[in-house]
Amino acid sequence: MSAVCGGPARTLRVPGRHGYAAEFSPYLPGRLACATAQHYGIAGCGTLLILDPDESGLRLFRSFDWNDGLFDVTWSENNEHVLITCSGDGSLQLWDTAKAAGPLQVYKEHTQEVYSVDWSQTRGEQLVVSGSWDRTVKLWDPTVGKSLCTFRGHESIIYSTIWSPHIPGCFASASGDQTLRIWDVKAAGVRIVIPAHQAEILSCDWCKYSENLLVTGAVDCSLRGWDLRNVRQPVFELLGHTYAIRRVKFSPFHASVLASCSYDFTVRFWNFSKPDFLLETVEHHTEFTCGLDFSLQSPTQVADCSWDETIKIYDPACLTIPA
Repeated sequence: MSAVCGGPARTLRVPGRHGYAAEFSPYLPGRLACATAQHYGIAGCGTLLILDPDESGLRLFRSFDWNDGLFDVTWSENNEHVLITCSGDGSLQLWDTAKAAGPLQVYKEHTQEVYSVDWSQTRGEQLVVSGSWDRTVKLWDPTVGKSLCTFRGHESIIYSTIWSPHIPGCFASASGDQTLRIWDVKAAGVRIVIPAHQAEILSCDWCKYSENLLVTGAVDCSLRGWDLRNVRQPVFELLGHTYAIRRVKFSPFHASVLASCSYDFTVRFWNFSKPDFLLETVEHHTEFTCGLDFSLQSPTQVADCSWDETIKIYDPACLTIPA
């Protein structure tokens, strides 16, 4: 590690499973869901892992197998036991951690791999968005067996879909067509198209503290911030990664802090409001690092997962030192 963490990382090794996404429970402190795939997601099955911290590190609470690689996971916002994954066979799966078997339901409409799924955080909305290699975004109500709407317009693979935490019925998507797009469920169409990079965009996230601020991470190794009130130029650009940025997340506790993970095996922490914007580089993986999340309960806790078959929960030094 290039920087000393605020404490040793809790690590779970899962032989034969390569990590694609990690997400903390919004309900249970320390509980983590991880979407994994065999054979780097190229072939074989997938496993959803539910982990809890214990005295010795991380313990497996429950696991669920699916017949294709699992690429993303999202927790329900109204039931602590329920989550949705998405997979290489074009389907979404609804799971209940209180039940040993599953899934409870499968939603199969996408015609190619589904790389992204997100559950709306807006109270009163029970909506999920999924983004696929088939170039479409689909809107779902998990209580309904079929999609409510399909959004078309992207000209390449959709890698990332994320709900606005501020504006009901509004979500963003990022694509291999080099654009970030903002969509409105009520209008059933695109509101804003931002040519955000001259490279494939693999991830986007919405700032928890500003309804107008988003960040994109791309194959060009850069992170860019976008203010929806004026999208002609990015409001910040963060450079330092040496290979494609796979996932980017804003902190839920620090208004100008974000984290990114990359195919350069690192996780980097940034404060875009500071001249020296790179806060810390964590180098504790030996393969592509694909999954990343901030805890919603602890201001210092982060989780990540990698193709090196490990999942880690840790406290980066930069988050344990007052800014």
